[in-house]
Amino acid sequence: MFGSTLDIERVFAHDRHMARTYVRRRLTALALGLGLVGLLAGPVSHALAGQGSARPAAAKSYVVRQGDTLWSIAARQSRGGDPRAFVDAIARANHLDAGSLVPGQALSIPALP
Repeated sequence: MFGSTLDIERVFAHDRHMARTYVRRRLTALALGLGLVGLLAGPVSHALAGQGSARPAAAKSYVVRQGDTLWSIAARQSRGGDPRAFVDAIARANHLDAGSLVPGQALSIPALP
């Protein structure tokens, strides 16, 4: 029982000895590879993300109805968000003041910020 020829290092007749330096080299190579991937992942993902945002969003058109104000148009178009910034964006895009809306006037509605 205690004099068995079976040794932990020679299970199933594997005589190959793995040196500690070989294991260290493999771990070092793995760590360097992961480090390189980590360094390159940030700039590559940033460059790929920047490609899709170069195109500006298309503006919609809206025809002013009787009783419309810039605030009511912005509130309807902003889908429940705060319309204050959207009111200013519509006024800038169409070069108009708040009280100068005329029924039948076509307004360019910029994309939501």
